[in-house]
Order: sequence, then C-alpha cells, then structure tokens
Amino acid sequence: MAYTVIARYHCDPADEATVRAALLKVREHTRAEPANLAYEVHAEVAERGSFVLYEQYADQNGFEAHKAADHFRELIVETVWPLLTGRSVTFAESL
Repeated sequence: MAYTVIARYHCDPADEATVRAALLKVREHTRAEPANLAYEVHAEVAERGSFVLYEQYADQNGFEAHKAADHFRELIVETVWPLLTGRSVTFAESL
C-alpha cells in the first residue's frame, strides 16, 4: 500500500523563484530515492507563490527516510520552510 503526501506551500511572490528552484532540486534527488514512487511539483496557476507537491512512497518508512536525507534538510527545512507564509500537508494511503 503506497504512502502518499500532498503538501501545499505558500510564499511571498518575491520568494517564488527561490522556492521553485529548491523544490525542483528536491524533486531531482527524491526521485532517486529507493522508496520513492512519484514526486511531482506544481505551481498554482491562479495564485503566485503557491505550490502543490504530490509525493508517493512505497510505505511510510520510505517517507521517513526521505525526511532524514541531507537534501531534504538542506533544501526544504533550511531553504524553503523559512520562506513560507503557509503550509499544509495531507498524508494518505492508497486503497
């Protein structure tokens, strides 16, 4: 049963390029993780500075390994999160 993460990130439009670049780098690294099944980054059309991430892992342990990776710390925790004005995350399991 796949473990799915849907995250919504919102930043000031002035920080949009920095957040976008970091998310695209994370995508590159994450897709190479053994437990990753999908990692898609979307920019919302109607709201500048808003992103939707769709992630799928073989299981929850795969997601926990992703969060423990150096690229997650460097690009998400240290680069993206400090620039966010809002963030929500939904966790789900495939049926």
